[in-house]
Amino acid sequence: MSTTETPIIPKFVSVDGSDIHSRSKPDGIRFRLVSYNMLAQAYVKSSLFPHSPSPCLRWKARSHALLTVIKNLGADFLCLQELDEYDEFYKDKIESDGYSSLYIQRSGKKRDGCGTFYKRNCAELLIEEVIEYNDLLNTIQDETNPSSDKVNDKVPTENTNADVKNAIKAPADPSRDLNDPRVRLKRDCVGIMAAFEIKEPFHHVVIVANTHLYWDPELADVKLAQAKYLLSRLAQFKTMVSDRFESTPSVIVAGDFNSIPGDKVYQYLTSGNSPTLSAECFEEVPLKLCSMHAYTRGEPPFTNCTPDFTNTLDYIFFSPSDYIKPISILELPELDSPDIVGCLPNYKYPSDHLPIGAEFEITQE
Repeated sequence: MSTTETPIIPKFVSVDGSDIHSRSKPDGIRFRLVSYNMLAQAYVKSSLFPHSPSPCLRWKARSHALLTVIKNLGADFLCLQELDEYDEFYKDKIESDGYSSLYIQRSGKKRDGCGTFYKRNCAELLIEEVIEYNDLLNTIQDETNPSSDKVNDKVPTENTNADVKNAIKAPADPSRDLNDPRVRLKRDCVGIMAAFEIKEPFHHVVIVANTHLYWDPELADVKLAQAKYLLSRLAQFKTMVSDRFESTPSVIVAGDFNSIPGDKVYQYLTSGNSPTLSAECFEEVPLKLCSMHAYTRGEPPFTNCTPDFTNTLDYIFFSPSDYIKPISILELPELDSPDIVGCLPNYKYPSDHLPIGAEFEITQE
């Protein structure tokens, strides 16, 4: 990557259109959270990204570009997915900018995982828990006819395309029977959730969850099972945090959900905030969430851009209440932007995903 080819650093823009630098003194706590699927270097091969200039795919160029973006976003919380080379490279490089971090590597032989970085001068870690979606296997009863298990009831999805990277990273294995739920559910996906105390200008507890759900549109039922497990674990975690720390925590859930707006996973995650949808489509959800983008300006046209698939897969959800709201969001490019034409990654965007972000304001109850 030449010195003239520097990555684009997106800026936060006010939700109401006002000048973000001329805002009055905040009424409460303000913090910025960014979610970013970085595209693990383990999955980067020229054969998988023939549309990308070869020099921008090399480790030295990509790692430098990703660090440049991450360090200049001005985030208090970073929720990173497809984060590999954590111990060897990213941990120390990012923490040198005043962050501490939590990390969970994917199960099996996968080399990437989810990492949550938080500014030490903004938040203090109270407690954390990891989410292993392979634990869904524990919910399966040993039956003589595995195909009768509910997980095999296919859930329709609009996301019928898979980007070439994902299609290659998990090749089909004919010796593995996807009709067996023990095989079907074992996708080695993970997440991490943590409670933080923010002390200025007043004490408040915030729960931040970071996750990456499975990619394959043919296994939409598995993605939905993961989404249900995520909300179940998160609701239990919120109750535990509330009791232990005598607080009413705000909840934010960020990540790559590999689900487009309106599909079953998206509908489920937001159904608690839509009584009609919840009654028509799902059992009662354990936690009410709404999408940050839907709450502000509507879901963006895309957060992932490759020749085979361009759509929105990344979200920041939060539990709506009278005392938390997003006041600014990270700017996203248009699909016809010169730096997007030709698809990602490229010199300006080092991942095939875009970073998304929000600045939240929390007022006292």
